[in-house]
Amino acid sequence: MTVADEIVTEIFVQDHELPEILAAAIKQKLGMSIGEFSEKSGIPASTLYKILSGERDPNMRTFRRILTTVREIKRGSSRQKKFIAVIGARGVLDGIEKDEINFNNETIEIKEYAVTTIEEAIIAAIHAERDGASALVCAPIVSPTVERIVTIPVATIRPTASVTRAIELAAKKIS
Repeated sequence: MTVADEIVTEIFVQDHELPEILAAAIKQKLGMSIGEFSEKSGIPASTLYKILSGERDPNMRTFRRILTTVREIKRGSSRQKKFIAVIGARGVLDGIEKDEINFNNETIEIKEYAVTTIEEAIIAAIHAERDGASALVCAPIVSPTVERIVTIPVATIRPTASVTRAIELAAKKIS
């Protein structure tokens, strides 16, 4: 869920007050001052301060401009820090030899999310998306569920050689 989506959800679904939600989004999630946000959005700082103080409610046009600006700022910051999240057990993650990959003349960072249960994998996927992951890689046992929850692309780990080796090991053990 994006910051803009969180703002809308908290205001209209959870019935929280706009001033506190918007102030937290601008200052904490975007890391900006009201003046900087005003400059990027084209909304006068005085108008923003009135909205944040509860003195005034934004009209629909101003509210749309706020949400559009939040989306643009987050989209711009995610372009700067593109990364792929890999969700898996520590043993799988230890096999990753690189911390970045070069693809189409672009360097993409690889971030690991260690988990031990299916539930942790689902939660890690949500955290990865919130952290700004551009895509994620996870095990086939959780990928169908994760794909329904996140809005970023999901790639499924398809073990081949390791599965064959595991079958051979199991065959040795029962022989």
